[in-house]
Amino acid sequence: MEINNIFASIPSEMNDEIFEVIAQNSVVKIERIISYGHRSPASGWYDQIQHEWVMVVQGTAILEFEGDEAVTLQAGDYLNIPAHTKHKVTWTTPDMETIWLAIHYE
Repeated sequence: MEINNIFASIPSEMNDEIFEVIAQNSVVKIERIISYGHRSPASGWYDQIQHEWVMVVQGTAILEFEGDEAVTLQAGDYLNIPAHTKHKVTWTTPDMETIWLAIHYE
């Protein structure tokens, strides 16, 4: 067995957000997402076919949901986003990495 660390192998400079699959099978995908001031495009929404459980491990992020208010997630906060719930990331910490753990499932 190989031991890994959620805080390891983070590049010092990032032009784009990093999406890294940690584990997956036919019904579940677990990924580490690293943001550094990144956010979703101004237009459009994520509209995923699977549910997504997401946790901010480090940093802070603001998620906006179509028709609802924005929510702020700080380190340790998590939430479940039901399938087809339109959402976007409107802000992540600009001066440090925001590290997410996301689980996509049916």
